[in-house]
Amino acid sequence: MMMRWGRELTILAALALLSGYLSLTQPNFRDAFTLSTILTNAAYVGVVGIGMTMVIVAGQIDISVGSMLAVCALIAGTLARAGAPMFLVVLTSLALGLGMGALNGALIAYLRIPSIIVTLATLTALRGAIVWWTKGYWVMPLPPGWKFLGTTHILGLPLPVWIGWAAVLAAAYVLAHTIIGREVYALGSNPQAARLAGIDTARVTFWVFAVSGLLVGLATMLHVTRFSMVQTQEGLGLEFLVITAVVVGGTNIFGGSGTVVGTYLGVLLLTVTSSALTFLGISATWDQAIRGAFILVAVTADIVRTGRWRQPVRWAR
Repeated sequence: MMMRWGRELTILAALALLSGYLSLTQPNFRDAFTLSTILTNAAYVGVVGIGMTMVIVAGQIDISVGSMLAVCALIAGTLARAGAPMFLVVLTSLALGLGMGALNGALIAYLRIPSIIVTLATLTALRGAIVWWTKGYWVMPLPPGWKFLGTTHILGLPLPVWIGWAAVLAAAYVLAHTIIGREVYALGSNPQAARLAGIDTARVTFWVFAVSGLLVGLATMLHVTRFSMVQTQEGLGLEFLVITAVVVGGTNIFGGSGTVVGTYLGVLLLTVTSSALTFLGISATWDQAIRGAFILVAVTADIVRTGRWRQPVRWAR
Protein backbone atom coordinates (compact mmCIF):
# COMPACT_ATOMS: atom_id res chain seq x y z
CA MET A 1 0.00 0.00 0.00
CA MET A 2 2.82 2.39 0.88
CA MET A 3 4.60 1.58 -2.39
CA ARG A 4 1.41 1.99 -4.42
CA TRP A 5 0.67 5.44 -3.04
CA GLY A 6 4.28 6.48 -2.49
CA ARG A 7 4.22 9.52 -4.80
CA GLU A 8 0.90 10.75 -3.41
CA LEU A 9 2.15 10.45 0.18
CA THR A 10 5.34 12.30 -0.75
CA ILE A 11 3.34 15.17 -2.24
CA LEU A 12 1.08 15.27 0.82
CA ALA A 13 4.15 15.52 3.04
CA ALA A 14 5.58 18.32 0.89
CA LEU A 15 2.25 20.14 0.98
CA ALA A 16 2.04 19.80 4.75
CA LEU A 17 5.57 21.10 5.26
CA LEU A 18 5.18 24.04 2.89
CA SER A 19 1.74 24.98 4.20
CA GLY A 20 2.89 24.62 7.79
CA TYR A 21 5.88 26.88 7.21
CA LEU A 22 3.76 29.53 5.48
CA SER A 23 1.13 29.35 8.22
CA LEU A 24 3.76 29.98 10.89
CA THR A 25 5.63 32.74 9.09
CA GLN A 26 2.86 34.40 7.04
CA PRO A 27 -0.31 35.04 9.08
CA ASN A 28 -2.28 36.04 5.97
CA PHE A 29 -1.74 32.56 4.53
CA ARG A 30 -4.04 31.17 7.22
CA ASP A 31 -6.84 33.44 6.07
CA ALA A 32 -9.99 31.68 4.80
CA PHE A 33 -9.91 33.80 1.64
CA THR A 34 -6.40 32.53 0.80
CA LEU A 35 -7.43 28.91 1.25
CA SER A 36 -10.56 29.45 -0.85
CA THR A 37 -8.52 31.12 -3.62
CA ILE A 38 -5.97 28.29 -3.70
CA LEU A 39 -8.65 25.60 -3.90
CA THR A 40 -10.60 27.52 -6.55
CA ASN A 41 -7.51 28.05 -8.71
CA ALA A 42 -6.69 24.36 -8.36
CA ALA A 43 -10.23 23.28 -9.31
CA TYR A 44 -10.22 24.05 -13.03
CA VAL A 45 -6.56 23.06 -13.49
CA GLY A 46 -7.34 19.80 -11.70
CA VAL A 47 -10.28 19.07 -14.02
CA VAL A 48 -8.08 19.60 -17.09
CA GLY A 49 -5.47 17.46 -15.33
CA ILE A 50 -7.90 14.53 -15.12
CA GLY A 51 -8.13 14.39 -18.90
CA MET A 52 -4.39 14.91 -19.31
CA THR A 53 -3.73 12.05 -16.88
CA MET A 54 -5.83 9.70 -19.00
CA VAL A 55 -4.09 10.85 -22.17
CA ILE A 56 -0.58 10.39 -20.75
CA VAL A 57 -1.42 7.07 -19.06
CA ALA A 58 -2.56 5.89 -22.51
CA GLY A 59 0.90 6.78 -23.87
CA GLN A 60 -0.08 10.02 -25.62
CA ILE A 61 0.29 13.78 -25.02
CA ASP A 62 -1.96 16.80 -25.56
CA ILE A 63 -0.48 20.30 -25.68
CA SER A 64 -3.61 21.94 -27.10
CA VAL A 65 -5.72 22.14 -23.92
CA GLY A 66 -4.93 25.82 -23.30
CA SER A 67 -6.05 26.87 -26.77
CA MET A 68 -9.15 24.70 -26.49
CA LEU A 69 -10.05 26.39 -23.21
CA ALA A 70 -9.66 29.81 -24.82
CA VAL A 71 -12.02 28.89 -27.66
CA CYS A 72 -14.61 27.50 -25.24
CA ALA A 73 -14.31 30.59 -23.03
CA LEU A 74 -14.64 33.14 -25.84
CA ILE A 75 -17.60 31.45 -27.50
CA ALA A 76 -19.33 30.89 -24.15
CA GLY A 77 -18.80 34.54 -23.25
CA THR A 78 -20.10 35.68 -26.63
CA LEU A 79 -23.24 33.59 -26.23
CA ALA A 80 -23.84 34.88 -22.70
CA ARG A 81 -23.35 38.46 -23.84
CA ALA A 82 -25.92 37.86 -26.59
CA GLY A 83 -28.46 36.84 -23.95
CA ALA A 84 -28.32 33.04 -24.16
CA PRO A 85 -29.42 31.24 -20.96
CA MET A 86 -26.55 29.95 -18.83
CA PHE A 87 -27.51 26.29 -19.17
CA LEU A 88 -27.11 26.65 -22.94
CA VAL A 89 -23.79 28.44 -22.46
CA VAL A 90 -22.50 25.60 -20.28
CA LEU A 91 -23.72 22.93 -22.71
CA THR A 92 -22.06 24.77 -25.60
CA SER A 93 -18.74 24.87 -23.77
CA LEU A 94 -18.97 21.13 -23.04
CA ALA A 95 -19.91 20.35 -26.65
CA LEU A 96 -17.09 22.50 -28.05
CA GLY A 97 -14.54 20.85 -25.80
CA LEU A 98 -15.84 17.40 -26.69
CA GLY A 99 -15.77 18.21 -30.40
CA MET A 100 -12.21 19.54 -30.39
CA GLY A 101 -11.01 16.62 -28.29
CA ALA A 102 -12.77 14.15 -30.57
CA LEU A 103 -11.12 15.75 -33.62
CA ASN A 104 -7.70 15.34 -32.01
CA GLY A 105 -8.56 11.77 -31.08
CA ALA A 106 -9.77 10.85 -34.56
CA LEU A 107 -6.62 12.18 -36.24
CA ILE A 108 -4.40 10.37 -33.75
CA ALA A 109 -6.31 7.10 -33.42
CA TYR A 110 -7.49 6.49 -36.98
CA LEU A 111 -5.03 8.40 -39.17
CA ARG A 112 -2.18 7.48 -36.81
CA ILE A 113 -0.63 10.93 -36.78
CA PRO A 114 1.60 11.35 -33.68
CA SER A 115 -0.24 13.11 -30.87
CA ILE A 116 2.48 15.73 -30.40
CA ILE A 117 2.07 16.78 -34.07
CA VAL A 118 -1.73 16.85 -34.00
CA THR A 119 -2.02 18.80 -30.76
CA LEU A 120 0.78 21.19 -31.71
CA ALA A 121 -1.13 21.94 -34.91
CA THR A 122 -4.37 22.36 -32.94
CA LEU A 123 -2.68 24.67 -30.43
CA THR A 124 -1.29 26.89 -33.19
CA ALA A 125 -4.39 26.90 -35.39
CA LEU A 126 -6.78 27.71 -32.56
CA ARG A 127 -4.60 30.52 -31.20
CA GLY A 128 -4.37 32.00 -34.68
CA ALA A 129 -8.14 31.74 -35.13
CA ILE A 130 -8.68 33.49 -31.78
CA VAL A 131 -6.48 36.43 -32.78
CA TRP A 132 -8.21 36.70 -36.18
CA TRP A 133 -11.70 36.52 -34.69
CA THR A 134 -11.34 38.77 -31.63
CA LYS A 135 -8.77 41.25 -33.02
CA GLY A 136 -7.43 41.26 -29.45
CA TYR A 137 -10.65 42.58 -27.88
CA TRP A 138 -11.96 40.99 -24.69
CA VAL A 139 -15.56 39.77 -24.40
CA MET A 140 -17.27 42.25 -22.08
CA PRO A 141 -19.48 43.29 -20.42
CA LEU A 142 -21.12 40.04 -19.39
CA PRO A 143 -24.58 39.65 -17.80
CA PRO A 144 -24.95 39.34 -14.00
CA GLY A 145 -25.96 35.67 -14.23
CA TRP A 146 -22.61 34.85 -15.85
CA LYS A 147 -20.80 34.64 -12.49
CA PHE A 148 -23.33 32.36 -10.77
CA LEU A 149 -21.37 29.13 -11.33
CA GLY A 150 -17.99 30.60 -10.41
CA THR A 151 -18.97 32.59 -7.32
CA THR A 152 -21.69 30.50 -5.63
CA HIS A 153 -20.59 29.11 -2.25
CA ILE A 154 -21.72 25.85 -0.64
CA LEU A 155 -20.70 25.10 2.95
CA GLY A 156 -18.18 27.92 2.80
CA LEU A 157 -16.40 26.77 -0.37
CA PRO A 158 -16.94 27.95 -3.96
CA LEU A 159 -19.00 25.65 -6.17
CA PRO A 160 -16.08 25.04 -8.60
CA VAL A 161 -14.14 23.39 -5.75
CA TRP A 162 -16.95 20.90 -5.11
CA ILE A 163 -17.34 20.18 -8.83
CA GLY A 164 -13.59 19.66 -9.14
CA TRP A 165 -13.54 17.21 -6.23
CA ALA A 166 -16.50 15.30 -7.66
CA ALA A 167 -14.77 15.04 -11.03
CA VAL A 168 -11.56 13.73 -9.44
CA LEU A 169 -13.45 11.06 -7.45
CA ALA A 170 -15.49 9.98 -10.48
CA ALA A 171 -12.42 9.76 -12.73
CA ALA A 172 -10.46 7.88 -10.06
CA TYR A 173 -13.24 5.29 -9.88
CA VAL A 174 -13.46 4.94 -13.67
CA LEU A 175 -9.72 4.40 -14.08
CA ALA A 176 -9.39 1.99 -11.15
CA HIS A 177 -12.60 -0.03 -11.30
CA THR A 178 -13.95 -0.18 -14.86
CA ILE A 179 -13.04 -2.04 -18.04
CA ILE A 180 -12.26 1.14 -19.96
CA GLY A 181 -9.92 2.21 -17.16
CA ARG A 182 -8.01 -1.06 -17.33
CA GLU A 183 -7.82 -0.72 -21.11
CA VAL A 184 -6.27 2.75 -20.78
CA TYR A 185 -3.53 1.39 -18.50
CA ALA A 186 -2.98 -1.62 -20.76
CA LEU A 187 -2.63 0.59 -23.83
CA GLY A 188 -0.04 2.81 -22.16
CA SER A 189 1.91 -0.11 -20.71
CA ASN A 190 2.28 -2.10 -23.93
CA PRO A 191 0.24 -1.19 -27.03
CA GLN A 192 1.16 -4.37 -28.89
CA ALA A 193 0.19 -6.61 -25.98
CA ALA A 194 -3.06 -4.65 -25.60
CA ARG A 195 -3.92 -5.31 -29.26
CA LEU A 196 -3.11 -9.02 -28.89
CA ALA A 197 -5.39 -9.11 -25.85
CA GLY A 198 -8.27 -7.97 -28.04
CA ILE A 199 -8.38 -4.31 -26.98
CA ASP A 200 -9.47 -1.86 -29.66
CA THR A 201 -6.55 0.51 -29.13
CA ALA A 202 -7.85 3.06 -31.64
CA ARG A 203 -11.16 3.27 -29.78
CA VAL A 204 -9.43 3.75 -26.42
CA THR A 205 -7.14 6.43 -27.84
CA PHE A 206 -10.09 8.27 -29.38
CA TRP A 207 -12.00 7.98 -26.09
CA VAL A 208 -9.28 9.52 -23.90
CA PHE A 209 -8.88 12.54 -26.17
CA ALA A 210 -12.64 13.06 -26.45
CA VAL A 211 -13.08 12.88 -22.67
CA SER A 212 -10.11 15.21 -22.19
CA GLY A 213 -11.78 17.75 -24.47
CA LEU A 214 -15.07 17.42 -22.60
CA LEU A 215 -13.26 18.09 -19.32
CA VAL A 216 -11.62 21.17 -20.85
CA GLY A 217 -15.11 22.44 -21.64
CA LEU A 218 -16.15 21.88 -18.02
CA ALA A 219 -12.98 23.47 -16.65
CA THR A 220 -13.62 26.51 -18.84
CA MET A 221 -16.90 27.24 -17.09
CA LEU A 222 -15.39 26.67 -13.63
CA HIS A 223 -12.67 29.19 -14.42
CA VAL A 224 -14.05 32.05 -16.51
CA THR A 225 -17.36 32.41 -14.66
CA ARG A 226 -15.40 33.84 -11.73
CA PHE A 227 -14.66 37.02 -13.69
CA SER A 228 -16.61 39.79 -15.40
CA MET A 229 -14.90 39.44 -18.77
CA VAL A 230 -13.25 36.83 -21.00
CA GLN A 231 -9.71 37.64 -22.10
CA THR A 232 -8.30 36.61 -25.46
CA GLN A 233 -5.25 35.07 -23.78
CA GLU A 234 -7.27 32.68 -21.60
CA GLY A 235 -5.52 29.35 -21.10
CA LEU A 236 -2.13 30.63 -22.25
CA GLY A 237 0.50 28.25 -20.86
CA LEU A 238 -2.13 26.02 -19.25
CA GLU A 239 -0.90 22.93 -21.08
CA PHE A 240 2.55 23.14 -19.50
CA LEU A 241 1.14 23.74 -16.02
CA VAL A 242 -1.16 20.74 -16.36
CA ILE A 243 1.52 18.43 -17.75
CA THR A 244 3.81 19.46 -14.89
CA ALA A 245 1.11 18.66 -12.34
CA VAL A 246 0.41 15.28 -13.96
CA VAL A 247 4.08 14.28 -13.99
CA VAL A 248 4.76 15.60 -10.48
CA GLY A 249 1.65 13.72 -9.34
CA GLY A 250 3.23 10.40 -10.26
CA THR A 251 1.98 9.68 -13.78
CA ASN A 252 4.72 8.08 -15.85
CA ILE A 253 5.39 10.37 -18.82
CA PHE A 254 6.02 7.20 -20.89
CA GLY A 255 2.53 5.89 -20.11
CA GLY A 256 1.06 2.93 -18.28
CA SER A 257 0.82 4.25 -14.72
CA GLY A 258 -0.57 7.19 -12.79
CA THR A 259 -3.60 8.35 -10.81
CA VAL A 260 -5.88 11.36 -10.98
CA VAL A 261 -5.60 11.74 -7.20
CA GLY A 262 -1.85 12.17 -7.62
CA THR A 263 -2.48 14.72 -10.37
CA TYR A 264 -4.82 16.76 -8.16
CA LEU A 265 -2.25 16.73 -5.36
CA GLY A 266 0.34 17.85 -7.90
CA VAL A 267 -1.93 20.74 -8.88
CA LEU A 268 -2.29 21.72 -5.23
CA LEU A 269 1.47 21.60 -4.70
CA LEU A 270 2.13 23.84 -7.70
CA THR A 271 -0.65 26.24 -6.66
CA VAL A 272 0.63 26.52 -3.09
CA THR A 273 4.19 26.95 -4.39
CA SER A 274 3.09 29.87 -6.58
CA SER A 275 1.31 31.43 -3.61
CA ALA A 276 4.41 30.92 -1.47
CA LEU A 277 6.48 32.98 -3.89
CA THR A 278 4.01 35.84 -3.51
CA PHE A 279 3.91 35.66 0.27
CA LEU A 280 7.70 35.44 0.54
CA GLY A 281 8.26 38.36 -1.83
CA ILE A 282 10.07 36.26 -4.44
CA SER A 283 9.74 37.24 -8.09
CA ALA A 284 7.06 35.32 -9.98
CA THR A 285 9.59 34.65 -12.74
CA TRP A 286 10.98 31.88 -10.52
CA ASP A 287 7.68 30.01 -10.83
CA GLN A 288 8.53 28.67 -14.30
CA ALA A 289 12.00 27.61 -13.15
CA ILE A 290 10.55 25.73 -10.19
CA ARG A 291 8.04 23.95 -12.41
CA GLY A 292 10.84 22.91 -14.75
CA ALA A 293 12.82 21.56 -11.81
CA PHE A 294 9.76 19.62 -10.63
CA ILE A 295 9.44 17.98 -14.05
CA LEU A 296 13.11 16.99 -14.20
CA VAL A 297 13.05 15.51 -10.71
CA ALA A 298 9.81 13.62 -11.32
CA VAL A 299 10.83 12.19 -14.71
CA THR A 300 14.28 11.23 -13.42
CA ALA A 301 12.69 9.47 -10.46
CA ASP A 302 10.42 7.50 -12.80
CA ILE A 303 13.31 6.52 -15.07
CA VAL A 304 15.39 5.31 -12.13
CA ARG A 305 12.43 3.53 -10.50
CA THR A 306 11.47 1.64 -13.67
CA GLY A 307 15.04 0.90 -14.72
CA ARG A 308 14.46 2.51 -18.12
CA TRP A 309 17.98 4.01 -18.01
CA ARG A 310 19.39 0.47 -18.35
CA GLN A 311 17.56 -0.17 -21.61
CA PRO A 312 19.46 0.30 -24.87
CA VAL A 313 18.77 3.45 -26.88
CA ARG A 314 16.73 2.79 -30.03
CA TRP A 315 17.47 5.36 -32.67
CA ALA A 316 14.68 6.29 -35.05
CA ARG A 317 15.22 5.19 -38.65
